[in-house]
Amino acid sequence: MGNAGKFVERARARDLRAQSWTLQAIANELGVAKSSVSLWCRDIVDFTPNPRNRGHSSMKPHPMKVKKEAEIEQCRVDAEAWVGEMSGRDLTMFALGLYAGEGNKTPGTLGMANTNAVLLSVFVTWVRRTFVIDETRLRVRLYLHEGLDVDAATQHWSRVLDVPSDQFQKPYRAVDDPTRRSAKHVHGCATLMYASTNLHRRVLAMIGAVSCRFVNPG
Repeated sequence: MGNAGKFVERARARDLRAQSWTLQAIANELGVAKSSVSLWCRDIVDFTPNPRNRGHSSMKPHPMKVKKEAEIEQCRVDAEAWVGEMSGRDLTMFALGLYAGEGNKTPGTLGMANTNAVLLSVFVTWVRRTFVIDETRLRVRLYLHEGLDVDAATQHWSRVLDVPSDQFQKPYRAVDDPTRRSAKHVHGCATLMYASTNLHRRVLAMIGAVSCRFVNPG
């Protein structure tokens, strides 16, 4: 679908949010991740929950629930004001922190796995802006439970990461295990990979340089 599709969905999401649709209702309507909707609509602060989009219930929400939602929304607004405009260096520091915690440490390949579409989108955006890469060498592999729609998951992650589906490797299909938790991510876990020993070394060196500033200040 590419970036054009993203713009259409983003515009529609913002329009629905302005009509007091909840994030989950918008995600369901557009067939996208709730995290994507949250990112697209994060600057729409004048939002009043609409009872019609809450299961069409005529019952008033519990006061504690109203208080909780108001506090969460205020935290979001305060956080937006605190972040302000982000520079390229800000993005780099955030991406390095992500990679230090979630990235591949095995030599030879720059890669990160996550179920969160926003975090992987930030990571691939940073890679594209910071380094000169060959887009055709980007690879994605999905970890998806049996019974879930692999084609839908592939389309989802292809749209989020802007990587063609023909650059996706064969997915790993996890067999259901009744002894483990039943909750499953409908789009699975995606691993974004770029094979480059030099690039991997550079990123780990950047993480090490930042870390050393705190271990050995000055």
